[in-house]
Amino acid sequence: MRQIDHFIAGGTGGLAAARKAPVYDPNSGDVQAEVVLGSQDALDRAVAAAQAAQPAWAATNPQRRARVMFNFKALVEAKMDELALMLSIEHGKVIADAKGDIQRGLEVVEFCCGIPHALKGEYTQGAGPGIDVYSMRQPLGIGAGITPFNFPAMIPLWMGAVAMATGNAFILKPSERDPSLPVRLAELWLEAGLPEGIFQVVHGDKEMVDAILDHPAISAVSFVGSSDIAHYVYNRGVAAGKRVQAMGGAKNHGIVMPDADLDQVVNDLAGAAFGSAGERCMALPVVVPVGDDTAERLKAKLIPAIEALKIGISTDPEAHYGPVVTAQHKANIERWIQTCVDEGGELVVDGRGFTLQGHENGFFVGPTLFDRVTPGMSSYHNEIFGPVLQMVRAKDFEEALSLPSKHQYGNGVAIFTRNGHAAREFAARVNVGMVGINVPIPVPVAYHTFGGWKRSAFGDTNQHGMEGVKFWTKVKTVTARWPDGSPDGGNAFVIPTMG
Repeated sequence: MRQIDHFIAGGTGGLAAARKAPVYDPNSGDVQAEVVLGSQDALDRAVAAAQAAQPAWAATNPQRRARVMFNFKALVEAKMDELALMLSIEHGKVIADAKGDIQRGLEVVEFCCGIPHALKGEYTQGAGPGIDVYSMRQPLGIGAGITPFNFPAMIPLWMGAVAMATGNAFILKPSERDPSLPVRLAELWLEAGLPEGIFQVVHGDKEMVDAILDHPAISAVSFVGSSDIAHYVYNRGVAAGKRVQAMGGAKNHGIVMPDADLDQVVNDLAGAAFGSAGERCMALPVVVPVGDDTAERLKAKLIPAIEALKIGISTDPEAHYGPVVTAQHKANIERWIQTCVDEGGELVVDGRGFTLQGHENGFFVGPTLFDRVTPGMSSYHNEIFGPVLQMVRAKDFEEALSLPSKHQYGNGVAIFTRNGHAAREFAARVNVGMVGINVPIPVPVAYHTFGGWKRSAFGDTNQHGMEGVKFWTKVKTVTARWPDGSPDGGNAFVIPTMG
């Protein structure tokens, strides 16, 4: 049985594995590997290696650190097919989607290739008589990332690339469900010229998460996962004196105005609701048509589009999406489907019971569509994280605006319309962190920033872009005086001013 080990100080770390967890092939349901579940000892070794390496890395000028980013980008691009296959057979997303996962992570690496510009401080000459004031951004020291199963390349790169480009060492605790790719990325960072100890991978479950949150040498933690765990991570990490950003769950809405291009909307919804089997925090699992006429026209177009979707194994180039990550997650999605039925949702297309010939034990869930879902239903209130699209009808623009604004999650939202005034009004007023206008999955480009509101994010700083640079650095401000040699006659016991 293949074993997936830690990556500590450039190797496995030489640690005996007291505990292991199975890693499944979602296409067949078989166990394809085992991942070691680390303890405090593994983390302590990683921290020691980081402490030994980080001061020299921080002292390396930003341009040389950027060159490592360039080298890594080239290596990943050259090995894209290999990496996408590795990701696909553990996660279950199709190859094209796996490549997109990697590419979106690389876009943050590309941003980090320009890190010298992002690290420039501020300078004021002559702030007072003979006095200059300037600021500098310096690394925190050692940072950690705790990442989910659904983006095993993108999210570790979102966190790690910015952390390392700004001079920190970074310890990654990836999901134990698909842990192979993060280890391969660690090998490629080393090949790109990153010193040993600057990017390390430790595997584990809650025991490792708690060890990271409590370790006194780790200054900052970035997390992506469910909201309940994000809240826990944030509270425990902050209580331990750490800087924490913790991104949680989502229930993103797509508002469809009566003037929207419904053919385009249906095409966008098919990908946004069912792509990657709905296992995306930026998926679009709720569609809100404005007016019953819009709802009926949209449903008439959605049904044949959904029925035309092809579900296949993750390596099938013809498949629109593959299996979900585990049997447990499949069962959870199907429980939510039944809950929505019990709550009075109109089941239009039922994806339960789907099997793929030759892969009957795979973790497949067919696409599901509900109509007449209401805000009072628990299945609407909670994140299903599967290929389930719920239609919530709104009588007018104001009601449509209020639905995502009042929801407990505030990650992303989209509006589909030809009306510029409606789009502008919606973007300004909706109580959600990321907005798409005729864009179904509004993930910002790498040089902007990613982050939701309400229970979708805990902490004050978002992922990547300049917000990421701020999160992984601290500002030092220097006030310097270079006198001409003659005493100024001032009172040294009075607080100085710049007058």
